[in-house]
Amino acid sequence: MARQKGIIKLKGTIGDITFYKTQDGHLAREKGGIDASRIASDPAFQRTRENGSEFGRAGKAGKILRTSLRALLLNSADGRMVSRLTQAMVKVIQADVTSVRGLRNVIDGEAELLAGFEFNIRGKLGTSLFAPFVGAIDRATGAITVDLDPFVPANMIAAPSGTTHFKIISAGAEIDFEAETFVEAHSETAILPWDSVPTVAISQTNQVTPASTKPLFLALGVEFYQEVNGQMYPLKNGAYNPLALVQVSGL
Repeated sequence: MARQKGIIKLKGTIGDITFYKTQDGHLAREKGGIDASRIASDPAFQRTRENGSEFGRAGKAGKILRTSLRALLLNSADGRMVSRLTQAMVKVIQADVTSVRGLRNVIDGEAELLAGFEFNIRGKLGTSLFAPFVGAIDRATGAITVDLDPFVPANMIAAPSGTTHFKIISAGAEIDFEAETFVEAHSETAILPWDSVPTVAISQTNQVTPASTKPLFLALGVEFYQEVNGQMYPLKNGAYNPLALVQVSGL
């Protein structure tokens, strides 16, 4: 892989060189590789097929998780979140010690490995929200909750420049990775001033199916706003809004 330089940037294929654009700039690479039909049938590529199968399963699992949290992710995701989540799902699947290689899956893996996953590397929850919180997943009742004691926003939230207000958001998700279905509920506070006046206690409950046997997730985040002439505008269109998985129960 080579980086293109100069005024004219090429796209497409010339001879054996393919030119393309990525987030890292305009790149070029030589065509080549092994024929797909050989990879699909040659015994020498059995490991490759197994890896591909599990990678595809990780991609589907990441997609259903993203879809379940779409209401929050619309304002709280970076450009490479999809690939980062797929990589995290691969680790979950590789933790499956029951299924044979190539057939490992999320259900028999360790979904708890996703706890702490940050959906926005430009604004991480771990470096934005310093107010103590308690997250809980109650399988019996289906209540996925988060509670914060009163806190001083200016002291306990590291907000990007230009912030005047914020809100706390959360979501609970119950996901059936095999059927590719989910149950989701989310909550949010009112838009609150980012100042030195303590908030009231914050308690959010996101209800899913009681006594579920599916993996359950709790996501927590912050959205930043700027007030201009009495109107609230998402700060930088949400570029620095943090959102993370803070509790996971894989069962």
